[in-house]
Formats: sequence, structure tokens, C-alpha cells
Amino acid sequence: MIKILREVFGVFLPDQKIDSFAELTSGHINDTFLINTNQQRHYVFQKINKGVFPDVPGLIMNKVKISRHLHHKLLSLTEKERQRRVLTFLQTPKGKNFYIDQNGDFWNGTIYIDHSQTFETVTDSKVAYEGGKLFGEFIHLTKDFDPSDLVEVIPRFHDMTYRFEQFEASLLNASQERAQRAQAYIELSKSLKKEMHILQVLKDNGHIRLRVTHNDTKISNALFDMEGNGLCVIDTDTIMPGIIHYDFGDAIRTICNTAAEDEKDLEKVKFNKEFYQAYSQGFLEKTGDAVSDLEREHFPLAAKTMIFIMALRFLTDYLSNDVYYKTSYPEHNLVRSMNQFKLIQSFEEVMEALS
Repeated sequence: MIKILREVFGVFLPDQKIDSFAELTSGHINDTFLINTNQQRHYVFQKINKGVFPDVPGLIMNKVKISRHLHHKLLSLTEKERQRRVLTFLQTPKGKNFYIDQNGDFWNGTIYIDHSQTFETVTDSKVAYEGGKLFGEFIHLTKDFDPSDLVEVIPRFHDMTYRFEQFEASLLNASQERAQRAQAYIELSKSLKKEMHILQVLKDNGHIRLRVTHNDTKISNALFDMEGNGLCVIDTDTIMPGIIHYDFGDAIRTICNTAAEDEKDLEKVKFNKEFYQAYSQGFLEKTGDAVSDLEREHFPLAAKTMIFIMALRFLTDYLSNDVYYKTSYPEHNLVRSMNQFKLIQSFEEVMEALS
């Protein structure tokens, strides 16, 4: 790997040398490396998984366009401060934002934001609140960016109709044993179908606007300073056109589960109302007038919908014999699905108070 890294690094930064490198393992799709140099500035280089993303150049340009837009919005800050608040993408001396190595893999690079940290889980309300502010500010600062200028990097990613089509196809081909084990959750999915299409219908009918959305708003994609204050939104590979509820709901799904996503003991799975309120407060403080009354009204449903779409995807993969998600044991995807359905149940118990 060091040979490839030196090749890629040399294309982007021909006047600098690699001192050391380390792989960053928090992501599940791309290969990411922290490159230390013998100078003060360090870098992050990423190999994009072309098996997951059909249009890698389009994906990289999405990231670069949004980064440039955010830098322009924050011109009141010094360049040094902007480079801590917004990802800064490197260009080759020929003005390209990516490089294709000898194996045909696509690479891009950013300036490393030092004296920073990420959180894999939320353990206190401040982290939830600061995360809400970061993702809310992202929505606010991109409200005037035309989403049609972005590539849809994963077509129909949050499309509920598409996810039900996949689910129904998996039912036709599922083994009798797996279908029987999942029967209660199959029926539950069918019973929720109409409600889970509400946001889709509002979007398709133009009642909720398409905008720039991040589409992977787990807390580990928010960067914090060493005092726990929000710094920068990172991992922008899935930026594309969407509705605000995708980002709000997915953040809530990952922040407010009191247990791991694959926890077998469902008694441990509860919806954390305190973290919901903290995240919502920060999010709404920063989105401001970028959010309509109709959008705000449907935030609780967004949380339930995004929890459900993951429950359905895990269930679909289980019925399809685990072709998408990596598993550690035969019932892993079913456990993940059960976990998310339990989170929906817990959320419903507090939903009326959140409306």
C-alpha cells in the first residue's frame, strides 16, 4: 500500500514527502489514510469504492462543489479557520481533483484538520446538541445551492417505494426457514407501508423541496474540537439531492438508540428522548429560515421513517441470504432488523410528546 500511497501523494503534492501514514478504519466503504509529512501540514487521502459508487468522478465533484460553496459562505473567517470548519480538497498541479492509480482506483485528498476528534456514539446531550448544530448549519449554508447541479451518487438511496420493491422481491425468493423466522417482522413491515410513504409522497408532489443533503448523518461524521464543540461536517461522499428529513431522521436514528445497532438483548434498545431534544435544538438553531413549517411538522415522522427504512433493509438482506451487509453469524441481519423495530416501538411511546 505504501507504494500506491507514495504514487498518489506525489501526484497531488510533488514538493512534499510522506513521513508516515495510518489507516483510518471508522468508515465501512472507502479506504482512508492519514498522511503525516515532515512539515506542519498533514493530509487525508481516500480511495473511493467504485463497486459501491457507479459515478466516482461525479461523487468527487459533488464534494468539491459543496466544499467550495461552504468556503465562500464563510469568507468572514480567516483561511486557517475556514480550513478547520470546512473540508478543503486538494488539486493536482494540472487542476484535477482526483487521480486514477495504476490499478484503476480513484483517489482524492483533503487537508487534515488537526486537534480534532470524532465520537462513535453519543454519551451526553452536549455531543447531540453540537452535532445538531453542525448538520443544521450545513443545511442552512447550502440552502441556496441548486441540488440539480449534483450527481445522484446512489440512485434511489432513501426511496421508500424502491426499498419496498426490494423487500417484496426478497419475499418471493426467501427460504421457508428464514421467512418463518422473520414472519412477525414481515407482517409489521407491511402494516407500516402506507405511513412510511408519507414523506415520499410529499416529496414527489413537490410539497417538500429538494435540497442538498448529506445522507449519512451519523455522529461519527461530525468533527469536534478537543473541548467537544462542533467543528466540521465530514465524510461527504453521499452528498446529493434529497429532503431535509433524510438528514434529520438518520441522525436521530443513530444518536438516540441506547444500544448498538446489532444488540441482541432488545430490552437494552430504547429511544433516548433527551438526546432527541438536544439534537433538535441545535439543528433548528442553525437551520433557521431554511426550514419550512411543513418540514418542521414532519420531523418526528422523519425519525420514525429513517429507523424503519433501515429495519426494512436489514430484513430484506436477511431474506435474501445476506448479500449486502457483512454478517458475523446467520441471524445477524435479522437481529439488526429486530433491533430497529424495537427502536421504532420505543420511539412511538414518546412520539406524541415530540409532535
